[in-house]
Amino acid sequence: MMDMRSHVCWHVYGLLYRSTRDYPEAIKAYKQALRIDPENLQILRDLSLLQIQMRDLMGFRETRLKILTLRPNSKVHWLSYALGVHVCGDPEGAIGVLDSYVGTLEEGSTEFCRGFESSELALYKNRVLSEIREVGNELVGVKKALEHLEEIRDVVVDRTGWLQAKLSYQLQLGMFCEARDTCFLLFQRGCTEDHRVHGAYMCALVNCDRDTCVQVQKLRGTGTLATLRPLTDTERKILIDAYEDSAKDCDGSHIQNGAPYDVHDGEGATKKNLAARFPRSAAIKRIYLTLLSPSSEQFRTSIDKYCQRQLIKGVPSLGSDLSAMYLVEKSNGNVGYDRIHYVLATDPADVKLHPVYQQLVQLTDSYIHSLSSQNTFPNDSTEHPPSTLLWAWYLRSILHEQAAEYANGITLINKCIEHTPTGVDFYELKARLLEAGGDIQQAADVVDAGRDLDHQDRYINNQTTKTLLRAGREEDAKKRIAMFAIHEGDPEQNLYDMQCTWFELELADSCRRKGQLGRSLRKYMSVVKHYEDYHEDQFDFHAYCIRKVTLRTYCELLKFEDEIWGLPFYGHAAEEIVKIYLHILDTPIQSNDDDEPDYSKMTSAERKKAKNIARKKKKSQEKSDINGCKKSEDSSKPTDDNRKKGKRHPVNEDPNGLELIALDPTTEAKKFAAILVRHAPKNISSWALQYDVSIRRGKMLMALQVSSHAFRSL
Repeated sequence: MMDMRSHVCWHVYGLLYRSTRDYPEAIKAYKQALRIDPENLQILRDLSLLQIQMRDLMGFRETRLKILTLRPNSKVHWLSYALGVHVCGDPEGAIGVLDSYVGTLEEGSTEFCRGFESSELALYKNRVLSEIREVGNELVGVKKALEHLEEIRDVVVDRTGWLQAKLSYQLQLGMFCEARDTCFLLFQRGCTEDHRVHGAYMCALVNCDRDTCVQVQKLRGTGTLATLRPLTDTERKILIDAYEDSAKDCDGSHIQNGAPYDVHDGEGATKKNLAARFPRSAAIKRIYLTLLSPSSEQFRTSIDKYCQRQLIKGVPSLGSDLSAMYLVEKSNGNVGYDRIHYVLATDPADVKLHPVYQQLVQLTDSYIHSLSSQNTFPNDSTEHPPSTLLWAWYLRSILHEQAAEYANGITLINKCIEHTPTGVDFYELKARLLEAGGDIQQAADVVDAGRDLDHQDRYINNQTTKTLLRAGREEDAKKRIAMFAIHEGDPEQNLYDMQCTWFELELADSCRRKGQLGRSLRKYMSVVKHYEDYHEDQFDFHAYCIRKVTLRTYCELLKFEDEIWGLPFYGHAAEEIVKIYLHILDTPIQSNDDDEPDYSKMTSAERKKAKNIARKKKKSQEKSDINGCKKSEDSSKPTDDNRKKGKRHPVNEDPNGLELIALDPTTEAKKFAAILVRHAPKNISSWALQYDVSIRRGKMLMALQVSSHAFRSL
């Protein structure tokens, strides 16, 4: 650095560190530049971006305050400072900043009119209001947020988001009648397939407590109140009345002009029947099955109709859809009926004993018997095409797979293939059965035969690649995946550029099973690199989201990026890296390249001959290294195609991972094990690996503490 007293030099110094992702050193350089020029806006902006990237929240707040003080007439500076106050855990302060900003606006400003930016700003303020807490009254912020929603009603463009926020507040405040009306407005806006809205509607119908309402709103997929915990008889009856598909209600009133049914209970309360109001909704039909008791005759009748409808249509996902109903009760260890919750049965022994599975087996067997003899379902005179029997075989084969009856499943799926040899789904299921049964090589051949039926199907091609890798047939797998990769160059490099994580994990697992630890480490590290890139990519959104006023989504982005190291794919890669380094630590890899023969036990003639051989071998190795370097230089030169595309792929100088193996295994294992226990503490495998690392390091007290944490995570 030529001039230590120049803020420009320190600023450039920080930019250089930032380009190499050395953010702590870049922050130090920016701060040094600000000591020389404390009011430089560009340096302050760059510093604030790095502070939010590194989650130095207090520093980010102070920096944005300085910027706002220097330029108080900019909307971006006000919003950035409000966000800084918010992420520091001071929602009341953030509301004060936003109110101060609104106070600087003139009448007729666009912030008071209906528009996207004004709508997003109003909804962001509403979310911050809901986070306000007071001692002894946790719902004071929720009440204010609900009142604020009515004030911003005419400004908000995102009507669905407005209704969802209103529904959440009403449930937390126990306003169940109003929550039911809000749910119906969401259903009318097309949210009939959103299970989160159905879960909230169920909570409103049965008047759940606040904790249960919050848990239901956090469920994903097809989860609702009925799949969270057991229902009481009263709750079950209320929900069945709301979701039952009946032609008329108990008072005999029919649906007219699209108006909902009114089902009156003994207390005179009115509930709206969803099945009658939205007869084409698949979610409502599916949720109704979860409300019925598996031992009841009503459940058998309903699931019979559901299965028949799906088999006639030929829905391959029917088996996996119904498997989500294999719910078993599990206690949290606390006293009380409400402390019992549902978990999904995955063990074949538990699946066989589940009443839903037993009902499905009986129904499917009766379908197969009746369709084989009469082409009709039991107790039905309507004839169906032969494809209905085909899908009944397919469903029964899936049920065999769920119960680990692989031989019986293969027998039935072979019938499906004989009946329709062009059905790709049948080959995929047979491959799964063979793989689960232990014959991975034949499974790879079968799924490859199914792939050959449709070369345009990316999904079956990916499944074939995955199975081939598990069978150890790496070259065949690369040929298959290359069909959907860029043809020029190495498909493996193209998949790396596309951040195809599942392929690299499967390839790394395959190399590990072959004993190629270095190459396996290289592939696992590629997955780690992808997640580091995901984390780095948020840097571009720190300024963009605030400028576009997408503050709600930006807060969700920050939360997601904080939890990215706990995602399953990263956890898989990190766990295998720790295991490999522990294996290297236990059994060090011996290198024979520099070993010299024992000349002391040789005669003079043998010694001379051995030295000549060693000399020739050394020259040959040096020559091959030189040729390899030339080839690398040639391959790194851009071709005509690459010049046109503007791309130049870097050469992997360590494809076999020799540099990774040469690293200190204890340090590397310690680093990744610490990441796992910090970001995936609920996984027992994280604590087990941390325990193994602590034992290898001789930290017995730490190993004892890890054992205690592992016991608590169970």
